Order: sequence, then C-alpha cells, then structure tokens
Amino acid sequence: MFPSFGTDGVRGLANKDITPDVAQALGRAAAEFLGGSRVVIGRDTRRSGQMLEAGLVAGYTAAGVDVELLGVVPTPTVSWVASKAGIPGAMISASHNPFADNGIKLFAAGGLKLSDEVEAAIQARFHEILANPHQEGPTGDNVGVLTPSLGNQGWIDSVVGTVAPDAFRGLDIVLDCANGSAFELGPQIFRALGAEVSTIGVEPDGININAECGSTSPARLQAAVVAKNADLGLAFDGDGDRLVAVGPRGETISGDHILAILAQDWSNTGQLANNTVVVTVMSNLGFHLAMAKSNITVVQTGVGDRYVLEALNEGGHSLGGEQSGHVICRDLASTGDGILAGVQLVDAIVRSKSTLSGLAANAMTTVPQILHNIRLPQQDPTLVERMAGAVAKAEADMGSNGRVLVRASGTEPLLRVMVEHLDDDAAQAICAQLVAEAELLIST
Repeated sequence: MFPSFGTDGVRGLANKDITPDVAQALGRAAAEFLGGSRVVIGRDTRRSGQMLEAGLVAGYTAAGVDVELLGVVPTPTVSWVASKAGIPGAMISASHNPFADNGIKLFAAGGLKLSDEVEAAIQARFHEILANPHQEGPTGDNVGVLTPSLGNQGWIDSVVGTVAPDAFRGLDIVLDCANGSAFELGPQIFRALGAEVSTIGVEPDGININAECGSTSPARLQAAVVAKNADLGLAFDGDGDRLVAVGPRGETISGDHILAILAQDWSNTGQLANNTVVVTVMSNLGFHLAMAKSNITVVQTGVGDRYVLEALNEGGHSLGGEQSGHVICRDLASTGDGILAGVQLVDAIVRSKSTLSGLAANAMTTVPQILHNIRLPQQDPTLVERMAGAVAKAEADMGSNGRVLVRASGTEPLLRVMVEHLDDDAAQAICAQLVAEAELLIST
C-alpha cells in the first residue's frame, strides 16, 4: 500500500513507508501540480533526512524544476523563503514523531498549505508514478539542477523584527530545541533580542531528535527552569513549528493557554483582527469560556493546523492554533511558527510587567480533560461511526457540563478519545466507558 497524506503531509517509517522512491515520486507529482521552475527544500536533523532529500531532489529535477537546499532549518523557514520568493517548498520532517519516522510536507507557491483538492490530485499522481516509475520527463538542458540556497537570514531578521530591539534584555530563558531543526536558529533569535539563553536539546546526532526532550517531553525543561530560577522556558518540536512553554515554577503552559494569552493581549492592543481567534475542536472548554468572558469570538475547525490556516485566510483573522502548540500569527507568517510564537509570548510577558505564570493563570482555567489513545491494528475508517451511539449517550449524560470528541488520528493508526467535564472524576469515568466500548468494537 502506498503512503497517503495525513493531517500534515506524508509520514511513516523511513525507508519502509517513506522511501527514496516515494520521495522521488512525490517530487515529480508536486512539480506537475504546484508549478514553478524552482522549489526550496529544508529538512530536520533525522538520520534519514539526507536520504529522502536525495530522492526528493531527484524527483523535482527529473520534472525540470531547479532545487534550492536550505539544509537543516525549521519548517517555518521553508515557508518564509517560499513566500518571499513566490515559489513552492518542501520540508522533510516527521515533526514530533520518533527519529525512525520521517515525512514530507509540501507548500504551494508563496509558502502556503495545500488545499484538500490539490493534495488529493498530487496523491493520486504520485501513487500513479510509484505504480509505473518509468515516466518520461524533460531531457537535455530542460532537466532541473541544484542551485545555491537562498539562505535563512531573512527569516531570522523577520522574526526578530516583530518586537522592539533588545526587548528581552534582562530575561533568563531556557530553550529546549528537541535536538531538531531549531537547534541553531532558535537560540540565535532569542539572544539577538537580548535574552540570557541556556539550552537543552541542541546536540543532534540524527537519532536523538525528540528523545526525552522538546515540546512532547518537557520534563527536562521544567527541571532546568526551576534549577536556574529562570523566568521561563520554551520547548519546540522536531521541526520547530510547535511551542510549549514552562513557567518559573516549572509548570507547563499548553497551546490553549498560549493562544489565550496572545488573544487577550492582541485584543487589548488592537492587533487581533476581527477580535477573533481560530482553534480546533481539541481546544479545552476552559479556553472557550475564557474567550467568551473577554468578548473574543472563537472560530472552530477540524484537527490540523492547515484547517486553522484556511479559516484564518478565509475570515481575514490574525491568530489561531492548536492545543498541541501550533500557533499561527497570520499577519506575521504564512504558517505556524513555534519560534515566532515564542517571541510573541515573551513580548506579551515583558509588556505586561507580569510573569508567564501570572498571565497564564489570568488567561484561562483549564477544564479537566482526559485524552486516551487506542492503538489500532490498522486504520479503520468505520470505527468512529460505530462509536456514535456510545458518544451520543455520553453527551446526553453530561449535558452542558462537558463534551466528548472521538476521532481517528490523521498521522498514526490511533483512535483518539477526549472527554472534558467540570468534574474530573466524571471525566475519567466517561472516558473509561468510551475506551471500553471502542476496544470491544475493535476486537469484534
């Protein structure tokens, strides 16, 4: 079976699901549907990155497209360069997944996420190429070539330039770069703004990306912030487009809290376009209650930062994101950018003359939320539908005191069960009931 697009590109076990042949076929298909005579490619620090980069380069150049390699850079760097040059882009990364996985994210010309229709067309074409790899292409001087990189200094300057010079002077910040693609540029940006920066996860070896570090494993960052008596900590994921923060007492600050802080700050300063924030169905009920109290409108989308971005673009809104830490500052960038979001968060702290802990506590109160992932032997597109009766009963039992969300993962063979309730014990009990029902359906 050929790999398919999930919520964030094509992803799987490198050299099994995502092979050089897959990368080459995807490059050729993308070249046909995204147009342009040039493409920019970046990658994270995974051992398999160079292997897949070679396949992707072969695919694009075989289709007559010139390729510019940025090397190891965060995903938002690729998007920014593509945006400024008006060309498509590609990022080789599996984001927060373990190092053995890898994937490819594609950007349309201008650094934009793909629409569902374009994505479906590219997928059909690259499956066709994989089934029949002997495709005719341009010859002679029409074959694409590797050209010098456009570089990443422009992206660095653009992020630094979103706040006042030396805005962070006097702050002690710990950064956890997940041994991923932000390991060099992340600390460089915060130091350029005057912060005293100490680091975790800045020694990538191709294998240790996301290993007990980064936004999905913040324990080391929490301990370091407390040990250093630092003002705060920021953790990025493997490709630098996700952010989780840590307060001075070592408490984690989720994407919902970060979005709540920024939405309220931007609303107060007139930066929040349409006084609206865009989030996914995974955002905590407490976030919605806090936004209502602040008279901020909430637009809700399906799971995936590309759906948030679509809603931002369609509505002309300026801020959106996910509970997982994807934050999109649409007036400042064309995609989610964990480092940029971190800069905006720290700037809000500085201007408030408060602490991250204080801002987070005032921004929202989290409603107890239970998340449970059930691993599936294989993807089952009917399972969510078969769970509908159990979900409806749970919702009826909760009334207005909570909510339920059961969905299939877009990146892994998992069924995700989420239950929120004002009472934690009730949330635990209802989640256990739904998990038991799902496991029964899976076994039959």
